[in-house]
Amino acid sequence: MSYERLEQCPICSKEDFKNFMVVTDNSVSKESFVIVECENCTFKFTNPRPDAESIGSYYESEDYISHSNTKTGIINRAYHVVRSITTKQKVELINRHVPAKGTILDYGCGTGVFLTACKKDGWKIRGIEPSDKARELAEKASGTSIATSLSELEDEKFDVITLWHVLEHMHTLNETIKQLISHLTEDGVLIIAVPNADSHDAKEYKENWAAYDVPRHLYHFTQPTMKRLLKKHKMQLEEVLPMKFDAYYVSMLSEKHKEGKTKMLNSVLNGYKSNSYAEKNGNDYSSLIFVAKRK
Repeated sequence: MSYERLEQCPICSKEDFKNFMVVTDNSVSKESFVIVECENCTFKFTNPRPDAESIGSYYESEDYISHSNTKTGIINRAYHVVRSITTKQKVELINRHVPAKGTILDYGCGTGVFLTACKKDGWKIRGIEPSDKARELAEKASGTSIATSLSELEDEKFDVITLWHVLEHMHTLNETIKQLISHLTEDGVLIIAVPNADSHDAKEYKENWAAYDVPRHLYHFTQPTMKRLLKKHKMQLEEVLPMKFDAYYVSMLSEKHKEGKTKMLNSVLNGYKSNSYAEKNGNDYSSLIFVAKRK
């Protein structure tokens, strides 16, 4: 196992960090990892972290649902029910921004559920997924060949590029965003969904907050830090939207981390509290969708 340490903040390039929190990988390894916070721009990131060649072993779990589609356990069954609703909402979102239904790239498409829905709705689809297992499922579901990396796209352009809970996993954060923007059409839309470390459930569960998900999540975004990142890449933020179901799902996982078992009543109450807090406190939901275009 090889680890790497970032010496500069990925957003502002400053070199002064402070320890923010120590979090345990409850899903796979049971190892502990440090999350640091940049003293200049407040960006939080896992540091040190497994390098790109070593990170794969931390995804080797049947419980990692985006790669396996497992329905084992109450949490995963709930996830599938909610996913059918949120997939429809995602398709409605892209149709609102690009009514002509052109070309779409889903970066980190997992098992292809969203891409398949887009294809059925009339979009020309393209997907990228590095996981062999997930990619095989995505190709079977969508009936379309799925790429393993951006290098396979050559000079293809897309009207919409989506990253649904993917950017927090990317070792090469700035390089990946730069490459993705180069594949957008002139009026193309970039849609990024990430967990929000300023949410009420993040503050409630602290080191047990499931969306820290170390070491798989390398970065821990907030609204200010995501806005700084988009500005750095000359992208204009169009809107910020909530993913309200995530507060309940993340609370279910967080309760399991905290108590050793899923406490449904606590999960529902804390999910509700998180969404209620966000409505009154600057849209700080458990997860957020950022919609951006070129300036």
